[in-house]
Amino acid sequence: MTNTTSSAPSTDNILTGVSLMLGFCLTAPLLDVAAKLASSSVPVGQITAARFIVQCALMAPFIASLGLSLHVARGQWLPLISRALLLLFATFCFITAIRVMPLADALAIVFVAPFIVLLFGKFYLGEDVGPRRIGACMVGFVGVLFVIQPSFAAFGVVALIPLGTAVAFAFYILVTRGLSRRMHPVALQFHTGLIASLFCTPILLLAQGTGSDLFDPVWPTGIAWLWLFGAGFFATVSHMMMTYALSLAPSATLAPLQYFELPVATVFGYLVFHDFPNALSLMGIAIIIGAGLYMIHRERITAGQLITDSYGVRVKSS
Repeated sequence: MTNTTSSAPSTDNILTGVSLMLGFCLTAPLLDVAAKLASSSVPVGQITAARFIVQCALMAPFIASLGLSLHVARGQWLPLISRALLLLFATFCFITAIRVMPLADALAIVFVAPFIVLLFGKFYLGEDVGPRRIGACMVGFVGVLFVIQPSFAAFGVVALIPLGTAVAFAFYILVTRGLSRRMHPVALQFHTGLIASLFCTPILLLAQGTGSDLFDPVWPTGIAWLWLFGAGFFATVSHMMMTYALSLAPSATLAPLQYFELPVATVFGYLVFHDFPNALSLMGIAIIIGAGLYMIHRERITAGQLITDSYGVRVKSS
């Protein structure tokens, strides 16, 4: 039989991966904080563009120092552009929502994305997904409704915008799965930032002078420059930490840790903006976290029940 011990991640790698994923959970909400602070004086479209322009600028020196090629194979252009546009749309929707919504409420709704990925895999890609995980998805959607209901009453249709982020991010995850096997993570981040920036810039130029609350660019003043840079900086740092974490430790180990981002966002939202979810939203957040963790638990069990040996024969694991 084939010895798989050598291919298993070491304890040091797993611990490093866990530390990086926790680092992601601590820094990713800072992107949202910076974007929300900037939105008081800068249009959402401009904040979105700054997020990707800064990412592209920060990745460029790493591309040079690592000697990575910027060549993109012909077959990779379509998924690469799709990935950038999906993340661009997801970012724009989320920043639009958090202008008025608490960070934790908007983020909780976005956490429906893993459920969308699983259901898409089940009904479109034909993946083997059992009834328990389908049930967990349904429960997760109920939790989202608990969060949306008070948010909709307080903020109107804006409370539905994070659903756009969730759908776009779900498909972003699906596209990234394929690209991550063929491109270096630094090159992938650089190209994503570059493509998104190239799409944002013409839109802002065309919107100049239109008076659009979302797109008409302004010249930032004072500390707004710091918030714009912070949005791009924390986005780049957090996503690179998550990318490298996934390369060091199994996704089954890291996936539950991502839900730590929700309480961190709640704390930041309270400390910076004095926002705190009400009782119904907190119940919905708890349901979403519980359903997500149960879904991950079932995926672990399913993966452990059947393994494939070197001849491709599926056998029971011990």
